[in-house]
Amino acid sequence: MDADRTGGAVGRRRARWSLLAGASLVSMSLAAYEIVPASVTPLVRASLGVSDAAAGLLVGVMFGTAAVTSLPTGVVLDRTNSRTAVAVAVGLGVVAGVAGFRAAAVGAFWLLIGTRVLGGIAYVVVWNAGIDIVGRSFGPGRRGTAVGVFTASGPVGFALGQGTGPLVADVAGWPAVFPAYTLIALVGLAAFWPASRGTGRATGTDVPSAAEFARVLTDRRVWTVGVLGFLAYALYLFVNSWAPSYLTDELGLALALSGTLVAAFPAVGLVSRVSGGLVSDTLFDGRRRPVVLLSFVVAAPLVGGFTLLRWVPVVVAALLCAGFFIQLCIGLVFAYVRELVAPGVAATAVAFLTSVGLAGAFLAPIAAGALIDAVGYPATFGLAGAVGGLGVLLAWFAPEPDAARGQ
Repeated sequence: MDADRTGGAVGRRRARWSLLAGASLVSMSLAAYEIVPASVTPLVRASLGVSDAAAGLLVGVMFGTAAVTSLPTGVVLDRTNSRTAVAVAVGLGVVAGVAGFRAAAVGAFWLLIGTRVLGGIAYVVVWNAGIDIVGRSFGPGRRGTAVGVFTASGPVGFALGQGTGPLVADVAGWPAVFPAYTLIALVGLAAFWPASRGTGRATGTDVPSAAEFARVLTDRRVWTVGVLGFLAYALYLFVNSWAPSYLTDELGLALALSGTLVAAFPAVGLVSRVSGGLVSDTLFDGRRRPVVLLSFVVAAPLVGGFTLLRWVPVVVAALLCAGFFIQLCIGLVFAYVRELVAPGVAATAVAFLTSVGLAGAFLAPIAAGALIDAVGYPATFGLAGAVGGLGVLLAWFAPEPDAARGQ
């Protein structure tokens, strides 16, 4: 009897980690699909005869689509089966990838943009549903770690797309980058599907009412964590977008070298996004606020004072530290926000945070570009540091989940 119980516990634990691995692989592959056009931009321009701005739209349209559709998809997820939604989204992603290949091959730019909109919807469904299911499948003692592992699929996917996109283009032509990564999602789905049986909806919950959804969107605690997510993503995309230009324009480094150095900034997220949850779960007994506070306390002065650094090795060290501490809270806030609400509307809370965070990611590079034109790099980086300081203030007063709600 004891052996049966022990074997059952081991089997459930193995299933949870298989679920996490499969969901992370799905998310990673769609993240690679999201970013990969950036790695072959010269080929896109030459083949389709479009400007840099139009080529950039192939990536930007997915961020914009995700920001707009995240909240509606979260509401739908709370009313349906998240596990099934992941499978449907993977199917949509595969269709988007194959259709994107066809559109790119015949030079149909706006049709290609349409396939990217479809892919953006697929990705935001996988992201929100994945966090919902992973957060539900692990107990309070491991939830932050598990969600952190899942969210690390984002930077890993970006690194995969940026690093291997040109290789795919060399072997099969640049249009092949669109289906190449969405097809990998089928492998992740094959691991996720059997391991996630019974996790599609929160147990013991009814379909949420309109009033319950409204309470999520008017909850001051949810908004607090949402703004923290906005600030973290804004800092993350600001440094990603403008540090290479700063290194080239102000320090005189070659653009290729600048890009290589700045690549360390998002890459360290593989470690930091997992670490944020692990530290919260183990050192702080599931409390989220101390880790978010630490993230902004260290990141704010690093970003604000970045232009004071002139020696390249120190600049690289600062980029690594800033990348680590900014992303320390990016994975954790998704576990954090779902613990502030009832289980039946957790996906809506996650989707709200996704939408607000992506809005920060979308707006920060644009605003920073205008500021750099107006006041220069030092003042703009200083203002970004002040944004991080606002994160410190907000994190200081942020609420803790009620015993992680046992979700």
